[in-house]
Amino acid sequence: MTGAIYLGDEATAAGFRLAGVAALAVADDPAGAFRRACREASLVIVSASVAASLPEAVLARARAAPSLLVSVIPDLNGEAAVPDVAARIYAELGLDPHDA
Repeated sequence: MTGAIYLGDEATAAGFRLAGVAALAVADDPAGAFRRACREASLVIVSASVAASLPEAVLARARAAPSLLVSVIPDLNGEAAVPDVAARIYAELGLDPHDA
């Protein structure tokens, strides 16, 4: 099993490769590349645009897996937004973030 795999744009993938992280091409089949990465690695680093192209249930199931860490990072060009985890936590708890 590989330690980490990056899925996203080629320029960022090149940087991850220089740091010793594997990278998969996702152009034709992002869902297939994501499934493959989840099978082969313990850490899957996904660009926001790739994450946005995946079905929500697929991403949620992978994030819930006990032996896998999935991290969504910003895109190089900022084309897709990174999930706002803080806002989601506030919403789940029924809190208003402006009261904090």
